[in-house]
Order: sequence, then C-alpha cells, then structure tokens
Amino acid sequence: MTTSTVTASGAITDAELDARFQPVFETIAAGATAREVDRRLAHDEVHLLREAGLGALRVPVEFGGLGATVRQQFRLLIDLAAAESNLPQALRVHFSFVEDQLLAAPSPERDTWLRAVAGGILVGNAITEPGVGAVDRYQTRLTQKDGQWILNGTKYYSTGSLYSNYILVAADRDGERVSILVDADAEGVTQHDDWDGFGQRLTASGTTEFNNVVVAPERILGPGYGGAGKTYGTSYLQLVHLAGLAGIAQRATSDTAEWVRNRTRSYTHAAADLPREDPLVQQVIGKLSAAAFTARTSALAVADILDEVLAAGNDAGPELLDRAELAASQAQVTSVDIVLRATNELFEVGGASITSEQLRLDRHWRNARTIAVHNPTIFKTRAIGDHILNGTELPYAWSAGNR
Repeated sequence: MTTSTVTASGAITDAELDARFQPVFETIAAGATAREVDRRLAHDEVHLLREAGLGALRVPVEFGGLGATVRQQFRLLIDLAAAESNLPQALRVHFSFVEDQLLAAPSPERDTWLRAVAGGILVGNAITEPGVGAVDRYQTRLTQKDGQWILNGTKYYSTGSLYSNYILVAADRDGERVSILVDADAEGVTQHDDWDGFGQRLTASGTTEFNNVVVAPERILGPGYGGAGKTYGTSYLQLVHLAGLAGIAQRATSDTAEWVRNRTRSYTHAAADLPREDPLVQQVIGKLSAAAFTARTSALAVADILDEVLAAGNDAGPELLDRAELAASQAQVTSVDIVLRATNELFEVGGASITSEQLRLDRHWRNARTIAVHNPTIFKTRAIGDHILNGTELPYAWSAGNR
C-alpha cells in the first residue's frame, strides 16, 4: 500500500447525502419487485445513480467528487441494498477501484481516473475463471504481438460489467499476475448476461470474452486483486456484501410489515382476529427488525475501522489491517446467520398467499443466500478460531475454485 496525497473525507454531512440520494433510492425501490419478476437488468437505475454521483462518493471534492467517508458510503450502500440489493454488489469492484486510486502514488494517470469517476464513469470486473485463481492457472493471458499488448481469455461472474464503462481484468503475463483496464465496448470484448444463480439475478454477473483485445501499456495496472500480502481489499470487498445483507434485512422487514398491516385474514386458532394484533406475528416482525439493526450496526462498525485503515494509507500497519480483516469476518458470520434465519422465518406471518410470485418475498432469502455463499462462513469461522487460539495469520484472500 502506498501513501496517498489525497483524502476522500470532506465536510459533506449525512443529511446532505440523504437529501441527494434517498429520493433516487425510493425511485429504484418502487420497481424492484417488477424487475425481479421480469428479470430486467437495472440499466435505468444505474443511470440514475451515476447522475446522482454515487460512484464518486469517495472521490475528493477537489477532483469533483463528494468527499464522503467510508462510513458515509456504506451507510448509503445499505439503504441502496434495501431498495435493490443487486446494485451495491454490481458496483463492488468500482468502489475498490476508487480506493486504489486514492491510495496510489501521485501521478497524472491517477488524477485522470479520479476526475473520470467524478464525471460518472463506472468500472466493472472480469476476474474469476475456472481453476483456483493462481497465476499459473489463469487461462486469460496478456501477450505481445507486433509491438502491441493483446488480451485473450474468458471470464465468469463479471459482476457489474454490463453496467460499466470499463472492465478491470485479471490476467497472466509471462507468469505474473496483472490487472488490466479495458473499455467495455472495445473491439474483441463480448459480454453475456448468463448468470443463472437463483438470487442476485440482476448484478450483471455474466461471462465476458476477450478476443485479441488491444491493450495500451498505461492500462496495465499491476497485480491488483488477489495480490500477495495483507491488504485492505478483502475486508472492504466483504463489507459490500455485509451492506447487501443489512439492506436485504431492512427491506424484508418493511415489505413483511406492510403485508401484515393490510391483511385481515387469520386462523381460527390464532391469538388475535387481525394478524397485526397477533403477538406471534408481532414477534416475527420484531426478529426481522432486530436482524436488520444488528446487520446494519456490524457493517458500519467495520466501515469505521476501514476509515482508519484508508486514512492511514501506507502507515496502516499489519495490526490495523488484521483488525479490519477480523472485524469483517466476524460481522460476516453473524450477519449471514441472522439475516438468513429472519428472511426464512418471515413466511410464518401468513398462509399460502404470502408465497405469491407477485410479492416475490422469497427474493430476500434467495438474495441473502447468494451473497452469503461468495465466502462461505464455514471457512471464515475456522480461520477466526485458528487466529484467536493459535495466532495463525488470517487468510485475507479467497479463491473461487473450480466452477
């Protein structure tokens, strides 16, 4: 990690950010169920976020951004996830790209990218492919031909790339892992919306093919994602998932409560004539609300630590990095557990009508379950325990393994 000469933290307040973004989130939320039913990618909604400046939250004011803190950014991402849980995940690598620029050594290239982000560009990713993800297993390769760098390969789970102007690609260059920034519409780039998971269906996590794509030397950025050593990156990327879980719980609470308020039918053996007055139904809503509160609070606690890490730049030593990594792992384990249980139990408040396809309340559990499997908690809990008991180093990175 290199020392940065810029800081993203400005004087913008939570109230000012809410006034700017909450109306946009409300518009996005209004169409969430219909998009899920139709499986319509959220291009229009991403455009609204782009125009409002969400992608430039952390860009310093002097570069045209909003200068928000990490906590402020993730506070908004939780609310965005409540409106549409696919979108924080779709923008996940974009936000880490911005942080990488903030941490980079001063250069005209870095300043250009920060200003471009402030102008509305978005960055997607094409990192994962079959195999363990090590350099010698990447089949996507950057080679030289006739004095030009040429990129060839196929990537899966290219989250957010269909919404983006640029794609951050991980590739092998003569045994060295490199990251490359490619124009999404460059000749030789083909994108497919073929993500077939049962949740997070609108993250644009499809296949991307690179066929003899010419890469300018200045677009070769270094090892990037998955590089060796301790990094802020894994806890930061995990925090996007934590924000997603917190937002899902928040939306599940409001959706279920609204459904119960309008319901007049109950059971002959229920404790009250109206479901909203039934103490057992009230208990389910209470658990949902508690899950949303706990997931939100733990995510923001991790964000507070990452504010320290990113403000420290090159001075963020291993102890501070370990603190962030451990906190993100602990919050993940807790949030996954409570959010999955709550989004499953919400169906106890009603009969078969609550399973209506038009309501799509099942999307909350499906989306939470899909987010959770990105970094399975069985591995995280073991790593946490080994670290606490034996002082074993935290893993920091994950591999997607075989497809």
